[in-house]
Amino acid sequence: MVELLEPLVQSPKLPQYVAELNRLLAAEQAARERFRDTLSPEQKAEFIAGQVLMHSPARFRHTHVRQLLTLLMLAHVERHQLGWVGSEKVLVALTRNDFEPDIVFYGRDKAAALRPDQTLFPPPDLVVEVLSETTEARDRGIKMEDYAAHGVAEYWLVDPDREVVELYDLEGERYTLRAKQADGTLRSRVISGFAVPVRAVFDRALNLETLQRIAVAQPGSEQARSSDV
Repeated sequence: MVELLEPLVQSPKLPQYVAELNRLLAAEQAARERFRDTLSPEQKAEFIAGQVLMHSPARFRHTHVRQLLTLLMLAHVERHQLGWVGSEKVLVALTRNDFEPDIVFYGRDKAAALRPDQTLFPPPDLVVEVLSETTEARDRGIKMEDYAAHGVAEYWLVDPDREVVELYDLEGERYTLRAKQADGTLRSRVISGFAVPVRAVFDRALNLETLQRIAVAQPGSEQARSSDV
């Protein structure tokens, strides 16, 4: 960051650069406020780097996978009172951008601060994005960078076509890839005790079986700490 700014700091035109940046940021903030004021509950849209990005209708495969993973996370989190899981229509307001991730998780402390009438949400503890052709570049680019900059501790990318899940952990100011899995057990380091078969994210029958195991697990038991099948 210092190396990037050094030429500007040394330039005699620094005051003009600062004035122009302030002008651009003010115009961007005004556009962001208009975006928030006009966004309807039926629309899926995001405000990224000054631009409003409208999402086209999702493919069945994308929606199906998102629903299956949401069910697993929601069941585990509610069963053990770990916080709150939101899906799709949660507008996460970061310093410059407004994102609508596919799935978010807030731990107990952050969840306790959420209000019933809230429409703008703080950075979550975990974010899941389900990849598509139109969003993958942003999911791996500006979103990954921005989530890391705002302290989102865990970031998952789910590929519904290849049936693979990538798990990233925040280390310092950037994410490192912990695992890329097509099978085995999917484990979260942020959602305590969440451990499910990777295949349960893509297979409805295994998803239902895993949900049943989560439902009968006793809090504090070995089964509650791991729902492997």
